[in-house]
Amino acid sequence: MLHKRIYHGPELEELEAGNSRICGVERVSRSLRCWQPFYLPRSDNYHSIALGDNFFCGLSQPPGRISCEGEGISKAPSGYHYIAIAAGSRQACAVTVDNDVECWGQTESLPHEKFLAVAVGENRSCGVRWSNGTVVCWGNNNNFILPQTLRDIHFTSIYAKGQIFCGVATKNYTLYCWGNENFKSGVFAPFQGLISQVVMPGPCRRECPYRPLSGSQSLCGNELMICDLKKEDGEFPDTNAQNAKNKTWSRRNIVFLVVGCVGTFSLLLVISFFVFKSHSRCRVHDSGRLDETRTIDIPKLEKRLSSLVSLGNPGQLMEFSIDELALATDGFSVRFQLGIGSFGSVYQGVLSDGRHVAIKRAELTNPTLSGTTMRNRRADKDSAFVNELESMSRLNHKNLVRLLGFYEDEEERVLVYEYMKNGSLADHLHNPQFDPLTWQTRLMIALDAARGIQYLHEFVVPPVIHRDIKSSNILLDATWTAKVSDFGLSQMGPTEEDDVSHLSLHAAGTLGYIDPEYYKFQQLTTKSDVYSFGVVLLELLSGHKAIHKNEDENPRNVVEYIVPYILLDEVHRVLDQRIPPPTPYEIEAVAHVGYLAAECLMPCSRKRPSMAEVVSKLESALAACLTAPKTETVSRSNTY
Repeated sequence: MLHKRIYHGPELEELEAGNSRICGVERVSRSLRCWQPFYLPRSDNYHSIALGDNFFCGLSQPPGRISCEGEGISKAPSGYHYIAIAAGSRQACAVTVDNDVECWGQTESLPHEKFLAVAVGENRSCGVRWSNGTVVCWGNNNNFILPQTLRDIHFTSIYAKGQIFCGVATKNYTLYCWGNENFKSGVFAPFQGLISQVVMPGPCRRECPYRPLSGSQSLCGNELMICDLKKEDGEFPDTNAQNAKNKTWSRRNIVFLVVGCVGTFSLLLVISFFVFKSHSRCRVHDSGRLDETRTIDIPKLEKRLSSLVSLGNPGQLMEFSIDELALATDGFSVRFQLGIGSFGSVYQGVLSDGRHVAIKRAELTNPTLSGTTMRNRRADKDSAFVNELESMSRLNHKNLVRLLGFYEDEEERVLVYEYMKNGSLADHLHNPQFDPLTWQTRLMIALDAARGIQYLHEFVVPPVIHRDIKSSNILLDATWTAKVSDFGLSQMGPTEEDDVSHLSLHAAGTLGYIDPEYYKFQQLTTKSDVYSFGVVLLELLSGHKAIHKNEDENPRNVVEYIVPYILLDEVHRVLDQRIPPPTPYEIEAVAHVGYLAAECLMPCSRKRPSMAEVVSKLESALAACLTAPKTETVSRSNTY
């Protein structure tokens, strides 16, 4: 039994289908939403869209500009004078403000007429005449014509898919179809035998370039209307302001496309690096010549620490004594040790006032290391310590682990956090001693973590770039609320006033999670965190580590392994096998998370969503996951 996939996202104003995907335009934001996702320049100004076999074309607010992306389609025409667009398998056409038709791709000769609208199928097309609203068809080596019974009918809209064409009659909104022997009568088969074959003549919109179709407000409701194809007075509305906006949009996206071409090559290089280095699973810290960088790190860090203390403890952090912390952990006993990380050991402790805390103590000395190496390691840990204090002293969000206080002297660096009872997300995904998480819980955790990162990027000034987003840095409290932790590598990002788009820094982070573009070009942006979060989403879906061993015991990168299945709409083949398949009401949510992960992992950082967009899409996915009729018994899906 196959189950319907129901869309629960933002309201759509436009919906179009290609051979392998469906795309829509959100009514409020005007942004594009696709299933499966496209690798497209992002826009918030689509008025209408058209999809072919492996390409997409979009039209901005009419009279607007056309942009096309994908395979098998030649460059779209330029200019800002188009009012409608349509696409077939391997060609696309547009109607100009003068009602001329321009086509590109694999085209045939066009009739010398004016048109209100066109529909493009497989090697054939039809158009609604501007003069009287009747339809004429052409193509298929001049062997495709409109059936005789339909030649005197006036149409208000027309659509096509493959060899099938359908139009809505102006007089009574009856649906007529042709192009296949099943439509000899001209009436769409599902409507045969019914008293009424009335359908909606077009999508309901908030604005129309000409005028609304007469009576359409009663069909749409909510102050929406269906747009009439024909001008009332022959004059198009004044759109100078809109043209200026569109030209700005055009220049911006041209820059995006030119700069973005180098991103794909970087992904190939980084995947090779992941495979070569995957056995180490170590953190990569800022690199550079030791004599130029490390020798000056310690004085700078001491100055930063002194400056921070002189601010009067702006985050109201407690300054603990080492004796108090030693008492809380029974002398930092191994019995209280929760784990060991790059910074040092983490202990569970109970303070004198009864609070349960997590205590992270740096190991500044190691007798097995040489003097130079030990100094470099100490510089790293001192930097992480001050970064954590600088960041956490000004941050406050329910999805960030709270720093309670610290202790420092010449030989000690200790940080004290709220205790997270349920450990890390990595524990529950990759440690067989932990019970696996349900799909709903995984989505809730993803949404919590995304909100924490969104806060860092969009609600803190200057923004904070975490640089080490990974499943082991997402912790779970007693109520299973997820919180982002470990700000030792974080950096304050540029603000709008800085007039720069990125920070120029050597790559830092954890192998398997590092943004390929950041790694190659050493340009850090908030989109680097988005990439890392995309890897976490793949972990949530598959249960695999960022770098794991395949069936042949060879190291494999989760991005290289999972994303191709997502793009083929076969994410079910790589879902975590430790838990039951998604229910019919979870399938849509899981698929959305897969598509979102693919968007976050786009090689070009400019094409990745912002964390605000990530949060919005996760909220929609979770809503779909939690939606189930109370009167039905929810059964397991055998779709997977």
